[in-house]
Amino acid sequence: MTQKTTTDQPPTTLLERIARREGRALLVVLLPMLAFFAMFYRWFLTQHSMSIEAVEDWGHAYIVPLVGAFYIWTKRREIVRVPESVYWPGLAVALLGVVTYLYFVLSFSNHMFQGFALVLTVAGLVLLIGGTRVFGVLFFPVAYLALGVTISQQVMNEITWPLKQFAAVGGDILLQMLTLETERNANVIYVLSSVPGKDPVPLNIEEACSGMRMVIAFVALGGAVAFLSCRFWWQRIALLMLTLPVALGMNIVRIGALGVVGLIDAELAGGDSHSVIGMILLFPSLAIFMGCVWLLNKAVVETPDPAPAPAAPTKSSAATKEGDADGT
Repeated sequence: MTQKTTTDQPPTTLLERIARREGRALLVVLLPMLAFFAMFYRWFLTQHSMSIEAVEDWGHAYIVPLVGAFYIWTKRREIVRVPESVYWPGLAVALLGVVTYLYFVLSFSNHMFQGFALVLTVAGLVLLIGGTRVFGVLFFPVAYLALGVTISQQVMNEITWPLKQFAAVGGDILLQMLTLETERNANVIYVLSSVPGKDPVPLNIEEACSGMRMVIAFVALGGAVAFLSCRFWWQRIALLMLTLPVALGMNIVRIGALGVVGLIDAELAGGDSHSVIGMILLFPSLAIFMGCVWLLNKAVVETPDPAPAPAAPTKSSAATKEGDADGT
């Protein structure tokens, strides 16, 4: 009687299936990726230029794909256990992304919509190659890519204008709490010096609150912490809802810091100080998000797993016990 070897067993994971098919499944993944980069390489070059020119606003675009890749790495065991399946409706989604991209390149040039079309194409390729179950696991890194797209200036002005108004009022209150005398005229805060004859230091909120453009960076930071550190969806949603308040609070702190250093040197109230202070404030923002994760985890009551019920004795074990009782 011959014993069946392990090589005759059917493959059970995606990696085994790729190995059994001698790389054919790997080509199914690589070929769409090569076509993808050939299609969108001009967009990547433009995004690189925008991120380099305004690192304080869009430099996080370099980090977004790395966060997504790290998330995929943490889910690698779950991904390889998913049965392989080709979901053909994903091809329609990918083609829609490509057609949308070409429209915003050839007909109505818009970098932002080109980027969103790129993300739509990625979603379609993931659906096509991996199926709905793999897409469910990879939904976060795919959707997270949208935070690496530079938003047009007109849209950002509409988003940040109300936040700038709140920051102006909050910054004025904070400076007064620091015992500094201020005067606010619309969007300009004048920090008055106690030194006789020294001119007031003007803080133009349009410029001082330029860091409100970093609101996307704060959302990206909060989203990364939410999906990498939280276990439940309600925790992730709660943390994402905190991103705007944290962004607003940090920019109020920025105005206060600019007002204080402006009294020391008026030139420090403008120029590159805005960017430097904004980048520094990302670190306390990360600490705030991690503290919120700790509180959210404390809100979850861990219930111990119930102890397994004892197995019912079999006939053989019962007979053995009777034999021991009889001394046999």
